[in-house]
Amino acid sequence: MTSVAPVRPDPSQPDTSQVEPAVHPAPLTRRQIQRLLLLGLLCTAGWLASVLVGHFVDCGPVLHRLGLAGHILALVLSFGTILVVDWLGLLWLLGKVEMHASGKLEAAAKPLIWGGLALLLASGALIDPDLTNPVTVVKLVSVLILMLNGLSIAPAMHQLLALPPRTRFSELTRSLRLRLMIALSVSQACWWTAVLIGLINSTLRRWTGA
Repeated sequence: MTSVAPVRPDPSQPDTSQVEPAVHPAPLTRRQIQRLLLLGLLCTAGWLASVLVGHFVDCGPVLHRLGLAGHILALVLSFGTILVVDWLGLLWLLGKVEMHASGKLEAAAKPLIWGGLALLLASGALIDPDLTNPVTVVKLVSVLILMLNGLSIAPAMHQLLALPPRTRFSELTRSLRLRLMIALSVSQACWWTAVLIGLINSTLRRWTGA
C-alpha cells in the first residue's frame, strides 16, 4: 500500500478555514412592512396631534402642572428603560453577553417604553410648548425621530432572536451591523437631546417666572 503525502496549504492563498460565514436574518414579509408603515403613520399622527394641541389650546395652570408631573414620570419610565436596554445591547456588541439577553429584555421592556412615550405625548400637549423657540422644535423633532427609529429597528430585533443565542455581532452581515450601530446612536442622541432641552427649558421658565 502506498502512502499519500499530506497536501500542504499554499501560503499564497488566504486561509478560509477560520472565516465564519455572515449570518443573514430572514427578510421582512410584505405584511410586516405594511404593519411597520401603519405604525409609523400612527406615531406621526399622535406626535402631530400632541404638538398642535399644545400650541393652540390653553389648558390652564392646573392642567399645566399635572402635565408637567406626567411628563417627568414619562421621561423616567421610558428613558430609564431605554438606557438599560441600549446598555445591554452595547454589551452584546462588545461580546460581553449573549444576543438573546438583549433581545429578551427589549421585548419585555417594550410596553414600558411605548407606554412612556404615549404618556410623553399626552402630557406634552398640556405643558404649552413654545413652537417659536427653535430649541423646543429640536426637542419635539427628536421625540418623533426616536419613535420612528424604535419602529424601524424592531423587525431586526425580532429576526435576531430567531438566530442561535451565541451568535456574535461580528458574525452578522456588514449592513446589519451598521444598521444596529446607527439605530443605537440615533436612539441615544435623540433621547439625550430631548431630555437636556426639556431640563434647560424648565429651568429657564422657573428663573424667568414664565
